[in-house]
Amino acid sequence: MYWQSVKEVREAIQDVIRENGGVEILDAEMLRSRWIDRLAIEASLGPKPEVIGYTRRIIGAAASSLGIVPASILDLYKARGRGEVGGFSVPAINIRGLTYDVARAIFRARRREKADAVIFEIARSEIDYTEQRPAEYTAMVLAAAIRERYSGPVFLQGDHFQIQPPAFRKDPEGEIGAVKDLIREAIEAGFYNIDIDTSTLVDLSRPTLIEQQRPNFEVGTELAACVRASEPEGVSISIGGEIGEVGKKNSTVEELHAYMEGFIDCLEKKRPGAEGISKISVQTGTTHGGVPLPDGTVAEVKIDFETLGHLSVAAREKYGMAGAVQHGASTLPEDAFGKFPEADTAEIHLATQFQNMIYENRLFPEPLRREIYAYLEKNHAGERKEGWTREQFLYKTRKKAFGPFKEKISLLPVEVRESIGREMEEKFIRLFRLLKVSGTAGMIAEKFGGTA
Repeated sequence: MYWQSVKEVREAIQDVIRENGGVEILDAEMLRSRWIDRLAIEASLGPKPEVIGYTRRIIGAAASSLGIVPASILDLYKARGRGEVGGFSVPAINIRGLTYDVARAIFRARRREKADAVIFEIARSEIDYTEQRPAEYTAMVLAAAIRERYSGPVFLQGDHFQIQPPAFRKDPEGEIGAVKDLIREAIEAGFYNIDIDTSTLVDLSRPTLIEQQRPNFEVGTELAACVRASEPEGVSISIGGEIGEVGKKNSTVEELHAYMEGFIDCLEKKRPGAEGISKISVQTGTTHGGVPLPDGTVAEVKIDFETLGHLSVAAREKYGMAGAVQHGASTLPEDAFGKFPEADTAEIHLATQFQNMIYENRLFPEPLRREIYAYLEKNHAGERKEGWTREQFLYKTRKKAFGPFKEKISLLPVEVRESIGREMEEKFIRLFRLLKVSGTAGMIAEKFGGTA
């Protein structure tokens, strides 16, 4: 099934793509209709490392020749910080499985809604348990853009490039070094938007806000300096910071000021004159993935939209940032999403609901679902908390099956993937409308080039 050599790939696509120092597309329609699906499969699942690397390079070069380019959203966020644009919340979408098909659904929804203020992202933890390194994720998104006839900037983001406290306590330099290595890897893959998350180091036992936030901004500025040192020529990466760990204590405006004053001072000492952060992630009542009830459904969450709005205003007016960022919101009821633009939320991160839509699609094969759940019960039993039902355990752990079952899920029958894609497309359209990013294509084209 898979190509076994680069020579075999070249021979297969010779009537579509010619290599002449770069890539010349001889037949764009044939590339879209016949070959891009196959190239995406090889770039993700191929057994030969040389073929994987080659197909990823071909996808990237073909995308570039068609006007599809990884980009930083920084200019848009700086314009928002100046009050020149606003009234919408940018969705940042984490794709854990069926990445190519889900990305296609996003591009179709974007085209229908003229909604280009959209980010594709993946977190440090997701990179590990979904077995998707940044270069693979980039290739899947760019291949989807080719397939769906998109042209323009693609905003790829490293989400929660996070310091893990246990590893940090054991070996601080080693853990910081691991995140720096990931930053460099992601930037090389075209991730020109990086969210550094050192909020896990906040120490609420310290007597003052500045001291509570000190480990956060000191390590955060070290990572930010690494981002700036790794930028390609001509690219200014959008960096996000974080003051409140998701699922923990709600953030306050006073904490925002303590973090930002420390961050600005530290970054100036580490890298004088460097661009700072463009947005700030906060905690206002959510939990990643939601809180599952004993029957496997998700408990209702109450977000403090008033505090969220105050944090966004302070971030923008005092520090020129785009505003506050909301995490862990994809499982909220749809009628809640319209409140985010009203609260001046700059960006909202969405993940778990789309994972749920894969597993819960009516055509998802029951034998595969049973196989996945049996795997989780065998290999992740230690993660089951006291008092959890089986449904709660499976809901919280099934994200970790996307890596071990990547091939089986990616190669689901066409009718299953198309059914999931159609449901996703309609879901994205509803979210784009509620978040007020429908109609942003013209604004993106004006600032970044591409088609409106």
